[in-house]
Amino acid sequence: MGKRAYMNPIAMARSRGPIQSSGPTIQDYLNRPRPTWEEVKEQLEKKKKGSKALAEFEEKMNENWKKELEKHREKLLSGSESSSKKRQRKKKEKKKSGRVSKNFPFF
Repeated sequence: MGKRAYMNPIAMARSRGPIQSSGPTIQDYLNRPRPTWEEVKEQLEKKKKGSKALAEFEEKMNENWKKELEKHREKLLSGSESSSKKRQRKKKEKKKSGRVSKNFPFF
């Protein structure tokens, strides 16, 4: 039976030599072509032109949402007078029964 010698993994890695990198180096990133200031301005203008349709859509959705909110507010305001009477009745019933009702009004 032979003894096995301990193999230091760090020493083995160093003996293989430097690791070959698979991706771009920092120097590659620094030397990459960059757009000029005028090209950047043109790209920003194109983005603004392209987002007009989106802006119009959002504006339309906001208007619809506002209309919906107004309708809902009107319903709540018109129903609040009758609901206050209902609340008073519920309070009287609670006092009489002495137990908690499971129906809570949500605002």
